[in-house]
Amino acid sequence: MIVFAFLFGLSMDYEVSILARMREEYDATGSTSAAVVGGMSRAGRLVTSAAIILFLTFVSMINAPSTMVKMIATGLGAGIILDATVIRALLVTATVALFGQWNWKFPDRAARLLLIRQPTAAEAPQPEPEPVAS
Repeated sequence: MIVFAFLFGLSMDYEVSILARMREEYDATGSTSAAVVGGMSRAGRLVTSAAIILFLTFVSMINAPSTMVKMIATGLGAGIILDATVIRALLVTATVALFGQWNWKFPDRAARLLLIRQPTAAEAPQPEPEPVAS
């Protein structure tokens, strides 16, 4: 439970950081593909650096005399590397790119409830053109 709770909190921190940068890029460009590239280029280094530092910290804890500390450190180290590489670098970016414009939709009723200003038709970004298969 300790390993799960720690990894869940850490992964949410990584997720918010990456998706916030992607949203900023999308707001600036109106393109989902540019948002993925820009968001990962800005937040990817930070997330990867933090994951490496935490991984090395937990690897150093594997030398502790307590078996419980060794088990927790191994679980956390493996979970952090798996989360930073497979989940954040591959799955999140692929999912955002796959969903395209659906990533940025927010239901009107929920937006009114949360007092989020929806862009008008003139302000809304134009849909991305379909890629041409050659």
